[in-house]
Amino acid sequence: MDIDQKTALKLVKPHLTNKRYIHTVGVMNTAVNLAHRYEVNTNKAKMAAIFHDYAKYRSVEEMREIIQKNGWDERFIQFNNELLHAPAGSYLVEKEIGIKDSEILSAIFWHTTGKANMDPLEKVIFLADYIEPNRNFPGVKEVREQAEVDLDRAVLMALHNTVLFLMSKEEPVFPETLHAYNDLVLEISKQNKKG
Repeated sequence: MDIDQKTALKLVKPHLTNKRYIHTVGVMNTAVNLAHRYEVNTNKAKMAAIFHDYAKYRSVEEMREIIQKNGWDERFIQFNNELLHAPAGSYLVEKEIGIKDSEILSAIFWHTTGKANMDPLEKVIFLADYIEPNRNFPGVKEVREQAEVDLDRAVLMALHNTVLFLMSKEEPVFPETLHAYNDLVLEISKQNKKG
């Protein structure tokens, strides 16, 4: 299903608070800029960004049910409820909006946790969500600067900051987030040896 930007924003708006809608527009603009810079399909980046928080305000029960019904990793349910909207959102965007593109849906699915072997679109959405202009927390400025020059290193910095933040609060770190971190450390190390 082909949807233009205006229609997509109109479809997502009723599902978000005003603040979250402003965040979504920030993620969209950031994702498009990153997509241009790193030669990622800009239309896919735009659609994934617009719909990345589509399920954010659905009930926890509904999101848990979607994850169980699809046989997805039960750890989404065992960890922080903040993680539920990403996989649930990918399902609901396909069912309710009609977006079938597997790359867009995967970018939505993994935008909060990351995972090992992220493709460029998944990295762009993960990073855009982290660095969009309305975000303001320790370390975000440095990640924004890194995003101008190196996608992988910027994603690695965002993952590093996220893991440290969760550990500082003695909260569990979702396994795929650690896998994403390890995967990028090894990938960057390999690139450095070649270079």
